[in-house]
Amino acid sequence: MSWFKRENSEYDASLNSVAVSSVTNKTVRTEGLWIKCVSCREIIWKADLLANLNVCPKCQHHFKIGARERIDLLLDAGYELVDGGLRSTDPLHFTDIKPYRQRLAAAQKATGMDDAILNAVGQLGPHRVVVSAMEYGFIGGSMGAVVGETIARAVDRARLGRIPLIIVAASGGARMMEGIASLMQMAKISSALGQLDDAKVPYICVLTDPTTGGVTASFAMLGDLNIAEPGALIGFAGPRVIEQTIRQKLPDGFQRSEFLLEKGFLDAVVPRRELRAYLIRAFDFMKPPSIA
Repeated sequence: MSWFKRENSEYDASLNSVAVSSVTNKTVRTEGLWIKCVSCREIIWKADLLANLNVCPKCQHHFKIGARERIDLLLDAGYELVDGGLRSTDPLHFTDIKPYRQRLAAAQKATGMDDAILNAVGQLGPHRVVVSAMEYGFIGGSMGAVVGETIARAVDRARLGRIPLIIVAASGGARMMEGIASLMQMAKISSALGQLDDAKVPYICVLTDPTTGGVTASFAMLGDLNIAEPGALIGFAGPRVIEQTIRQKLPDGFQRSEFLLEKGFLDAVVPRRELRAYLIRAFDFMKPPSIA
């Protein structure tokens, strides 16, 4: 009865080849079409997620989005990207696990950006505005000299043009690879915002997940309105560091948008779908007649 056992036969090899090919083809066709929500753990059809502005349709968790996507979401078509072309010179020749220059090159290749910031000028409904949006995918949205200079230029552009300013914050804080040069950006941007305030030009900061460290300690909390997306982590030090320091259990939702709104650190928590309309209405109230 040996004919029942087709051990190592060419027929079995060809069947296995077809099976593997079939599985491989199925993997290729479906790869990247689904995504698991990090909050509710539901599997979401990626096209549905994109149509819902990268907000989970089941639990309303707001996924991170990039700086370019953020500008596309806020501004009308035809906006202009400005203040580009700046790149870090690695002033400290810093190396940790790998050289800072290698980190910069990898981040530039992955994001297609010079650094963790994009400036744009365009229309937000009836209002001409300057938008400065941070890119968390570029070394955690950390603020180095280039980010600081680019935001300062956006502030100056808003002041000189007398048009409202929006900064979208998404950052792990100051960029340690640039040492004191990164920390100086806190004072630099804050000083520029003081001049903007003296000129009575409106500034709104939109805090997204996460906004921490030196960014929170400077321009992210200096807006005429400070608003945040739902569930965003906002703070200076992280919750784990605080717990280890004070040796106490923190409240549920500590450092999340809703908790900070309740404690008076924020003016509003605005879902992504409503953000554009909210900003237009805010500038309707805030804009003096002399501002275009």
